[in-house]
Amino acid sequence: MNLEARKIEFIQEFLKLQSEEVVLILEQVLRSQTLAPAGEAPDSTGMEELNLRIDRSESDFDENRFKSSEELLLKYK
Repeated sequence: MNLEARKIEFIQEFLKLQSEEVVLILEQVLRSQTLAPAGEAPDSTGMEELNLRIDRSESDFDENRFKSSEELLLKYK
């Protein structure tokens, strides 16, 4: 199974979760793997890119350019 397929499968399973505790644990794991190690300053270019992505996402949402989780799940069933 390639990485893209594994990501999709993970997201599908994640969306089925009912436990807030499990979601919290997964959030912590994700953050621990994506943030700069302790004592290191975050990469400013990375932060700029993240802020641009946030702005684009908010714009897309405001302009109704998004899919609900139900629509995504139907696509991959």
